[in-house]
Amino acid sequence: MSDLTTDAAAPAELPRAKSDWLPLLLIPALALLALPFVGSPSTWVTLTVAGLAMGMMIFLMASGLTLVFGLMDIINFGHGVFISLGAYATLLVLGPLAGWATADSVGLNLALLLLCILAAMAVTGVAGAVFERVIVRPVYGSHLKQILVTMGGLIVTEQLIHAIWGASPIPIPLPQSLRGAFVLGDIVMERYRVVAVVIGLAVFIGMQLLLNRTRIGLLIRAGVENPEMVEALGYRIRRLFVSVFIAGSALAGLGGVMWAFYRQTLTAGMGMEVMVLVFIVIIIGGLGSVGGCFVGSILVALVANYVGFIEPKLALISNILVMALVLIWRPQGLFPVARR
Repeated sequence: MSDLTTDAAAPAELPRAKSDWLPLLLIPALALLALPFVGSPSTWVTLTVAGLAMGMMIFLMASGLTLVFGLMDIINFGHGVFISLGAYATLLVLGPLAGWATADSVGLNLALLLLCILAAMAVTGVAGAVFERVIVRPVYGSHLKQILVTMGGLIVTEQLIHAIWGASPIPIPLPQSLRGAFVLGDIVMERYRVVAVVIGLAVFIGMQLLLNRTRIGLLIRAGVENPEMVEALGYRIRRLFVSVFIAGSALAGLGGVMWAFYRQTLTAGMGMEVMVLVFIVIIIGGLGSVGGCFVGSILVALVANYVGFIEPKLALISNILVMALVLIWRPQGLFPVARR
């Protein structure tokens, strides 16, 4: 009798949400499909590592925008200027610490990269707070107005970059220990690309843990679904969303640092140059999906690398082709988070 009572009192298990693993299989499937076309296994490994690194840099630049759009429903066409601003913020560190870049010390070189990242995230975070307060806040809820005013904000901020640092391209040195490549037999892997893969993975894991395993992440996601309820519980949803916008801007600054050292040249329009690619990645991944943005970034970068090696003439349209094929298969992207 006690067993029956215990069984009756026991709560029923909640059904678990089904995990969608199919889009994740696209990456290994693509890599294996490209192997026979590339021919040489060592060349294939080199192309794959380079594609992963490029994918991580694209993810770092796109993650802030997909975070802001997914959680705040804001279309920020001025996102590219935060990438440029983050890249230029490296000069604040490289100026006084120029000797660290040429020092034959892995510790000093990595410390310099870390300081550049922190400086860029601080600068773009502050700029994001001002951008949200002055430009974005008056147009909450209107996508058309958001597109227009954020484009205007982009133009103004880009001209400010010209006024502060000048219009001429500025070369920046890659830290000494990050130059060159690791050579394993016939496999060549650039050191900086390996570092980019590590940083990209760390940021992705951190974002996933923050949004899914912490109290602040729970509050943000609850605020997206039911802001009135969160307000009734005593939390200021406006502050939460402003924090999200600042975090998205800071992530763009981080992406700008990685992109700047990859190009080794600073220009005011360098952020806008990659914005088409950023929007392609966000659309492929599913509007507002951090995981989709991550998978889409790697997918686009790998396709560009493989196609560029196999058939260079098709490399320019490979990204558009990938987006078209994905949208034919899944019109809302690989990991849609909401029906908009």
